[in-house]
Amino acid sequence: MDFDLSWILLGLPLAFGLGWLASRFDLRQLRIENRQTPKAYFRGLNFLLNEQQDQAIDAFIEAVQHDPDTSELHFALGNLFRRRGEYERAVRVHEHLLSRGDLSEADRQRAQHALALDFLKAGLLDRAEDALLKLEGTPFEAQARLALLANYERSRDWPQAASIASKLDNSDSGSFSSRLAHYLCEQAAAHLTAGETAQARSLLEQAMTTAPAAPRPRIELASLLSSQGDHAAACTTLETTLQAAPAATPLVAAPLANVAIASGRVPTVLPQLKASYEQAPSLDVLEAIVALEATQGSNGHTARDWYVRHLENEPSLVAAAKWIAGEKLEHEQFHPQVQRALDHAVKPLTRYRCAACGFEAKQHFWQCPGCQTWDSYPARRVEEL
Repeated sequence: MDFDLSWILLGLPLAFGLGWLASRFDLRQLRIENRQTPKAYFRGLNFLLNEQQDQAIDAFIEAVQHDPDTSELHFALGNLFRRRGEYERAVRVHEHLLSRGDLSEADRQRAQHALALDFLKAGLLDRAEDALLKLEGTPFEAQARLALLANYERSRDWPQAASIASKLDNSDSGSFSSRLAHYLCEQAAAHLTAGETAQARSLLEQAMTTAPAAPRPRIELASLLSSQGDHAAACTTLETTLQAAPAATPLVAAPLANVAIASGRVPTVLPQLKASYEQAPSLDVLEAIVALEATQGSNGHTARDWYVRHLENEPSLVAAAKWIAGEKLEHEQFHPQVQRALDHAVKPLTRYRCAACGFEAKQHFWQCPGCQTWDSYPARRVEEL
């Protein structure tokens, strides 16, 4: 049978025309989709800038539906869910990203980090820990370790916190030696509660080596030694604290005075406290000096003289109240009422205040109960700040 070339000549223009129409249709559809997706995306961005999070979420969901393969839209949507407190939806978005086989390694690590933040915000600490540990060796490693550190602090898992702090201290993330010393002190406190004094002492000595300028390990070691009856060693430990951490002298003064009296080392300690007071007057140091001088046979006027001397240099209502307590007033029958009013007035002035959040407390804390910041409480009381 002869092959008719006329059919080829007729078919070629027809095939060309159909192909051209198909391409035009595809291009038109592509243009429509491209117009729709950026429009929804930019609308969501506009809502976000205007702090209209509900409308922004709706717009981003629409954009994701038009282009489900775009990872950036998923990240934006997941972060919005987390900011709104919709942690379950944020987790679903980021888990969906991690389940995609076409996701780049960089985006996979980013999604893993976002998922860990979702768990942290939701308070799912165990799942957050698992997610953060998977970020070891990634660009998010330092951030993950910091988050793990906060996680272990919240759960009071001090050995794990110490392990992470050691890794951070050995990296380029800054110095964590002071934080590590606190973790060792917390572990020592747990051993003391359990009656394991040897382990507690070992940890405190390790903390002193880790952070030589940190006052807490020395103060707590001195307390341990004093409880064991070794007042001389406790006194020596606190004396070294005056040199290693002079800013903590107001915290050291009272226990140092006690162990100095117990060990018979008042003549040695008293000049040191007086020298510290001359350099930086403090009510706590002043009280320690008064207590030590009282043991050397000084009469009652010495204490009042110290309070007057303090008032000459520092306008202190606390010192004034203490001075008046030992004075005879013209109308002595009203002295108790006046003294009671003064004591009530000075109570807020004798508190400690967190420099980070302003939380006030009667006692000094190494970690603020309010904002959980370490070393945010100055050694001086509110009146002296």
